[in-house]
Amino acid sequence: MLQKTLLSIILVFFLFNLSTVNAQDNKSIEIMDIVKNEIIKTTPTDSSIQLETEKIIKEIDGVVKAFKPIPDKGYMIKIPLEPSYQLENKWINALIDEVIIIIPETEKPFLFTFDDENNSYFFTFQIKIDKLLKTLESPI
Repeated sequence: MLQKTLLSIILVFFLFNLSTVNAQDNKSIEIMDIVKNEIIKTTPTDSSIQLETEKIIKEIDGVVKAFKPIPDKGYMIKIPLEPSYQLENKWINALIDEVIIIIPETEKPFLFTFDDENNSYFFTFQIKIDKLLKTLESPI
């Protein structure tokens, strides 16, 4: 009985520790080079980046209709949202906790996110992302 209790305590401690580490990892913004398939910059998130990202989300005006939406060349910026953002439009109604802005080499950027059930969505928007890239001090 004592062994089961001790094992349970250790298991709970281990799981709690993993969730804490995982939550800390999700707080950084990552910029990935698609060709190299590697993260080229990591930076902590802040309120100005959150604000710029929310502006982009509010400007969603359509869905990406490409058969293969992830381009062969370009960049992807993963931005965690803290607090999570309630995205409501005619395509999705979900609480999202991160978005990925995909910047193809020869096309306009678009937004990629998941809903509560891990369904993926690719959205177009018209707002320019120059201010976001400047705030991120992006190498793009």
